[in-house]
This record gives sequence, C-alpha cells and structure tokens, in this order.
Amino acid sequence: AEKHAGVSCVTASMDDIQFEEAARVGQIIVIRTKVNRAFKTSMEVGIKVTVQDVLTNAEKIVSVAYATYVAKPVGDGKVELKPVQLLSAEDHLEHSLAIERRRIRLGYVQVFQKLMQESNKEGDFYTYEEKDAISTEHTHVQSTELVLPPHANHHGNTFGGQIMAWMQTVASISASRLCRSHPILKSVNMFKFWGPSFVGDRLVFNAIVNNTFHNSVEVGVRVEAYNCEEWIKGQPRHINSAFLIFNAVDDKKELLTFPRVKP
Repeated sequence: AEKHAGVSCVTASMDDIQFEEAARVGQIIVIRTKVNRAFKTSMEVGIKVTVQDVLTNAEKIVSVAYATYVAKPVGDGKVELKPVQLLSAEDHLEHSLAIERRRIRLGYVQVFQKLMQESNKEGDFYTYEEKDAISTEHTHVQSTELVLPPHANHHGNTFGGQIMAWMQTVASISASRLCRSHPILKSVNMFKFWGPSFVGDRLVFNAIVNNTFHNSVEVGVRVEAYNCEEWIKGQPRHINSAFLIFNAVDDKKELLTFPRVKP
C-alpha cells in the first residue's frame, strides 16, 4: 500500500477472512500482496497466503483476503491516490472485481446498521429459552495487553495482525468454554479499525459467545485502548471489533456439536 501511495498508510478494514487450511510448525508460509484498485482516497490490497510442506513440496491455499488501506494524512486533507497500472489479464479482473467488493462492503455495513437500529427499539427483546441452554455470561473472557515496540510498526501504530492475534486468543478461550476442546478458527468477519493504538497503550479485549449454530460458534470481540491518562480516568477508545467463527473436532476429526446458549 505504501509503495503505491508513496506515503505512510494505515489499515481501514478487512473483508471477511476464510481459513481453508491450517499452517503448522515446520511448514513454509508464502504471502503475496498487491494493490488491486485505488479509489479516490482508499485502495484495496489483495492478500494471498499459501503454505508449503517441506517434505512433500505440496502447496495449499491458507487464505485469500482483501484489506482496505488509506494514506495517512500529512495535514488536514485526505491524500488522493493515483490509479493502479494494470499489466496482466489477472490485474484487469481483480481491478473489476474490486469495485464490486467495495459496493458489497458498503452495503454490508448499512444492512447491519439498520438491523442494530431496529433491534434497539423499545420493547424488542430477545426471549429465546431452551432447556439446558448455557448462559453466555459463562463464556465472557477479558484480557489486557500492553503495546510494546515489537508489537508496533515503524510509525508506532500497533500492528493490525498483532491485534487480530490477541483477539483470536481471547475468542478461542471464550469458545472453548462451550466445546471443552480446542476450537479451530474458520473465519474472521467484519474486522473493522475504528481508530489507532500506539506503543504504551493498554488494550482491553472483551470476548463473549453471541450464538451457536450446531457445529460452529460465533464469538464477538471488542477492543478498547487506553493511554496512561485515559487509564486513570477510565475513558477508553473503541479501536476494533470483529466476529470470529470457530468449530471443533474430536479425536476422530469429526465436528463437535455446540450446546445452545442463552443470552
């Protein structure tokens, strides 16, 4: 992103990420990225992750994801980006698909905002009850991390991947309280950066199971940041939210069934 923009860039959001294959110790991970399309002040970066087994030389796709980046403003105004130079048929295809993904992305946000507004209307309460359902309160997990220099990029901003890794850890613990096994991350949905965090910030992660769907479970994670002054005053900054989908398998590699939950 910075190579294309010529200035510092920050991650605005990640599209839903699906994990097709697990990467294990001893395997070689290859990450390829390129700018698919530049809009006026934002750009889509395609990310392809593959894993190669050193013994068999077999290569498998771990994930294909799309991130939205914006140039970091130098002054008050936004930085306008130059168009992407298209060199191959694949470049032309991704360039065309990028505008459709952007349209879907924006529509996705509007749909969920409308759903949230409708669900918050007075008198609209969730009344689901089922025998033996487990209270979601049992799945609440909170974790606090201090952002140190190895956790940040050359601008002092916390790596988005580091935040996602911490989110996965706390969400995995939350999910494990239902399946009593080791949950496997299958996707990360609606991963949105609401604001930056920096070296020295305390990040507080809150995770809770939102619902179960037979062989899968959705865990919601909210991340809040505090600098020293905000920590003392109890004034957090909401910087990230995401929904992580897990499943779990038994010794025979068969999917486990999650119990129903009661909000």
